[in-house]
Amino acid sequence: MASKRGIDTQVQLVQIDGLVVLKLIKHSHEEGAGGTDLVQGVLLGLVVDNRLEITNCFPFPKHNEDEDFDTVSVQYQMEMMRNLRHVNVDHLHVGWYQSTYFGSFINRSLLDSQFNYQHSIDESVVLIYDPLRTAQGFLSLKAYRLTPAMMKFYKENDFTPENMAKHNINFETMFEEIPIVLRNSHLVNALLCELSDKTRKEQKFASLDLGTSSMLEKNLRQLMECVDDVAMDTNKYLNYQRNNFRQQQAKQQHIMKRDQENLQRKQRGEPPLPEEDLNKLFKPLPPPQRLDCTLVAGQMDSYCKQVCEFASQSIGKLFMAETLHTGQSS
Repeated sequence: MASKRGIDTQVQLVQIDGLVVLKLIKHSHEEGAGGTDLVQGVLLGLVVDNRLEITNCFPFPKHNEDEDFDTVSVQYQMEMMRNLRHVNVDHLHVGWYQSTYFGSFINRSLLDSQFNYQHSIDESVVLIYDPLRTAQGFLSLKAYRLTPAMMKFYKENDFTPENMAKHNINFETMFEEIPIVLRNSHLVNALLCELSDKTRKEQKFASLDLGTSSMLEKNLRQLMECVDDVAMDTNKYLNYQRNNFRQQQAKQQHIMKRDQENLQRKQRGEPPLPEEDLNKLFKPLPPPQRLDCTLVAGQMDSYCKQVCEFASQSIGKLFMAETLHTGQSS
């Protein structure tokens, strides 16, 4: 892995070579079972000023159920980076990539992995690639990092509502999206221009397909599932608040009753009752963990943005189709 850089290092732009994108797409197409299975891999490159340049990548190895994935993965990564160093290829570890199914990627597993990467390599990012969305004609590739506040909060391993409020953590302050720029050499750009001239007219307009209702319906169904999860978690939190309020009432009643008894004993000249540990009589209720609910809220926000983006693109296609139809009719 690359050595950890200064804490003040702030990546503001991710520059990806076209070869890396092609390798990522190929890996997802060959091992992702049409987008339903997740694929992951390692990103290699270097940091120049505030720009993270990703120049190479390789996939995580397949493993049997009997093998320890962490052990196999670490050994494989070290061997690959050693071989790349021998052939004078960029071998510094700058992050990882993962495919996603209809944009469903904000979960505890991704949070754990990115925290470990970012804790070891401050400028590391995670690339999220959506093959199903890309199949509709729009390259879906985004880069994310954990915010500094989220890094401090997650390091404390205290996910109570009070600690989340202390660090000002919500679904908008967990991840930050880094802009992506694709870079190709001049020879590749010349080849793309030549291929564009040879492309048939039918292939050029394939991305204008209007049959996109199934994609939009799937996104809305996943959004509904997230809403159900949030509703269930909200009910659990309301039950906790209700039970905690009842316990506090019972504790206050117990304290008042003891004070009255001690007052009566004092009037009779008797010693007061011995002190009691109220935490033993009224065990504090464990506060619910709010991290999972916040992750679901972040996933809902991602779905909403995807639906808005997808709808705006579909409306644009409809206006173009209407103009073309009107032109042909006249």
